[in-house]
Amino acid sequence: MKNTVKCRVILCGANGKMGRVVTGLAAEREDIEIVAGVDLNTAAQAGFPVFSSIEEFTGEADVIVDFSHPAALDSLLGYALRTKTPFVAATTGYTEEQVARIKAAAEQTAVFFTFNLSLGVNLLLDLARRAAGVLGGQFDIEIIEKHHNQKIDAPSGTAFMLAEALSETSEQGYQFEYDRHSKRQKRRPNEIGIHAVRGGTIVGEHEVLFAGHDELLSLRHSALSKEVFAVGAINAARFLAGQPAGFYAMKDLLDQ
Repeated sequence: MKNTVKCRVILCGANGKMGRVVTGLAAEREDIEIVAGVDLNTAAQAGFPVFSSIEEFTGEADVIVDFSHPAALDSLLGYALRTKTPFVAATTGYTEEQVARIKAAAEQTAVFFTFNLSLGVNLLLDLARRAAGVLGGQFDIEIIEKHHNQKIDAPSGTAFMLAEALSETSEQGYQFEYDRHSKRQKRRPNEIGIHAVRGGTIVGEHEVLFAGHDELLSLRHSALSKEVFAVGAINAARFLAGQPAGFYAMKDLLDQ
């Protein structure tokens, strides 16, 4: 018999763009229920109240999904650790120190974190890693990411995720090069160039370019709407609910 027990979610950033997409998709599913929202804009959503602070919520929930802002991380992690509520970190723009705190929290509760919740992007990651393992040092590697003109951080977290995964395929590793305009020198063979484009309403595009002698290999993923990230977050929440303390990523979700 199909399991229709609902996963009860606290949605942080409930009245933001991504929050509203998550809310709409959750309403169409039988296995997800948003029991509360957290947002500076406390306008209630259909079916659940919205609080300005997660500490105001006194009910019970199975998982926290965060699409708010990196500045809210400490309060959300504090609540997750105090209540032992699993936490899906879906916000972009975390600093290295914040990522370290997210990973540290996984010692006490279940935490799901990835720089990109899209299934297609994670397939791109796997394909790029395989290509780098085959092509080795024979091809130069460049990463180009494109996003809308409202995105604050650059390069994107997904670009970093791709670069780090590619670097792991080499025993010597790679140096990341973000800007060449002030350099008057040849490209080094052990570098990965990372380039950011900001314009219009581009939801998100990532390309890994392998440039060899007289041949090019390009692996690219384009997100056509924010819905792909919302679907990933909902699936991550469903997966994470009830999991023991630990650090989980998209690979764990895909391998279940």
